[in-house]
Amino acid sequence: MLRNFVAITPLAGAILFPLIIPFAMAKFGITTGIILALLLSSLWFIAMLRTSEMPH
Repeated sequence: MLRNFVAITPLAGAILFPLIIPFAMAKFGITTGIILALLLSSLWFIAMLRTSEMPH
């Protein structure tokens, strides 16, 4: 399960982020879109750091 999450995290963020932010900006406004972009990018970055696999 964790291995799948590690594999999907970068791909999901790269695909979903550019799709979600423009829709949020169009529906709720630029300010909300910017705040959402900041929150999503921070969560995505934290998730990628937490699941990163470093070579031993």
